[in-house]
Amino acid sequence: MVDIVIIGAGVSGCAIAREVSRYKADVLVLEREEDVCCGTSKANSAIVHAGYDAAHGSLMAKLNVEGSRIMPGLAQELDFAFENNGSLVVMMSEEDRPALNKLYENGVANGVEGLRIIERDELAAMEPNISDEAVAALYAPTGGIVCPFGLTFALAENAAHNGVKFQFDSEVTNIEKIDGGWKVSTPKGDVEAKVVVNAAGLYSDKLHNMVADDTMTIVPRRGDYFLLDHSAQGHVKNTIFQLPGKYGKGVLVAPTVHGNIIVGPTAIDIEDKEGTSTTQAGLDDVRAKCGMAVKNVPLRQTITSFAGLRAHEARHEFFIGEIKPGFVDCAAIESPGLSSAPAIGRMVSGIVKDILGLEEDPGFDPKRKGILDPKGLDDEAHAALIRENPAYGTVICRCETVTEGEIIDAIHRVPGARSVDGVKRRVRAGMGRCQGGFCSPRVMEILARELGLDQSAITKSGAGSELIVGVNKDAI
Repeated sequence: MVDIVIIGAGVSGCAIAREVSRYKADVLVLEREEDVCCGTSKANSAIVHAGYDAAHGSLMAKLNVEGSRIMPGLAQELDFAFENNGSLVVMMSEEDRPALNKLYENGVANGVEGLRIIERDELAAMEPNISDEAVAALYAPTGGIVCPFGLTFALAENAAHNGVKFQFDSEVTNIEKIDGGWKVSTPKGDVEAKVVVNAAGLYSDKLHNMVADDTMTIVPRRGDYFLLDHSAQGHVKNTIFQLPGKYGKGVLVAPTVHGNIIVGPTAIDIEDKEGTSTTQAGLDDVRAKCGMAVKNVPLRQTITSFAGLRAHEARHEFFIGEIKPGFVDCAAIESPGLSSAPAIGRMVSGIVKDILGLEEDPGFDPKRKGILDPKGLDDEAHAALIRENPAYGTVICRCETVTEGEIIDAIHRVPGARSVDGVKRRVRAGMGRCQGGFCSPRVMEILARELGLDQSAITKSGAGSELIVGVNKDAI
C-alpha cells in the first residue's frame, strides 16, 4: 500500500505532487493519458491572473491571489518561462464605469496589489494599438503570462526528482473503500493507498461521484483560440481583456512567453469531455470580438487555431477538501486554475500532511534545471556547447530553431517525452509556422533511436495515434 495516490497529472496534480514530495511519503501519480499536461492544462490562455475577478471571499479568489504571488519565485526555483507583463481590463463605454469601479473594488478586497484605473491618454501610451473607442481600463501590474507546458513539466520533474512515481495510460475505472485506505482500479492493475487525491480535471466529477454522498457535475466549457506567428510580436505588451458591458463579453489579446500573440477564447458549454475540435462558429466569434479592444489584430498571421476545455461547475468555485476519510477532492478547477496551481498544491499537500501526520523530508530538493535553450547563449558559449555536444549544432525544427540536443534532453528527462506531442510541448519542435510539417519525421527518428523503438511504434500522442501505418511499396 502506498501512502498517497494522486489521480491526474495536469497542472493541479503535478503541483500537489511536487508539494507532497517535501514529506516522507510514498507517492504515486496516475494519469489516463500518455504524458503529463494532456488535458485542460495544455490548452488555455496561459495567463497568470492577478486575482481581481473571482468573487471576494471565495476559495477561488484566495488561491488565485496566493498563486499569483508565488508564481514569480517558483519560476526562478523551477526554471520555467514566466513574465510579469501586467494586464488591462478595457472599458469601451462610459456607461460601464460603475462595472469597472466594482471590479477594482473587488480586486482591492481580494488583496491584489497595485491596482488602479487608468484613463484614455495613459492607456493609449501604454498600448498604441488599443481601440480608438477605449475609454479607460483597470490596470493590474501583477498580472502575468506563463508557459503552461513548462510550468506543468517543471512541477512534475521536480516531484519525480524528489521520489514521486508516475504511471501513465492508467485511467481510473473504480475506487473502493478498504481497511486502512482505498483501492484504485486501473487497466494496469489495482493500487491501494492510504490517501487518494482526486485531481482529474474534467473527470473529477466521475471520481467524486464514486465515493461521495452528493453528486457533482462537471460541464466541459470549450474555448476556441487563434495563435499568431512571431511576426505579430509586440502588437500588445499587456494582456488585454474586455470589460463585459453593453457590447457583451469580449475575448483577450495577449502576448505569450514565446513571442507569439494569443487571441480568444470563446466560452461554449458542450457535453463531450473530449470535444476539443474548433468550430467555424467559435472561431468566427473570436474573429468578430477581438477587434473591440485592440485594433488591427493581425489575424492573417495565424499559424494555428485550437480549442481547450475548462472543468466548469455551476457554482463556479474550486472544491478542495477531504470528503471521505482519506479521500481528498481537488475538483472543478477551471480558470483561474493555472494561476492558482502553486497555491492549490500547497493547500492540498497541507490537508494530506495532516491526514497522514507526515514528517518533512530533509533531503527535499526544491530546484529544477530546465531544458537548455541554446538561443539564450552568446556566440562564444554556443560554440563551446556545440564542440562539447554536436547535437546542439543540428537544427531539427527550423521555425523555432530547436536542436537535436534539446530533443534528446526532453526524451531522457523523468517524466520524459514519449511521443511527438511530448517533444513538441517540451521544446516547441512543431510549434512554429509550419506546425511540424518539416520537423516531425526527424523528431520521430530521434524518438525511435533514443527509446530503442521501431518508428512504427512512435505516436503523435499515445496509443491509437500511430503516425506510420505501413511501408511504401510493401504491396508491390
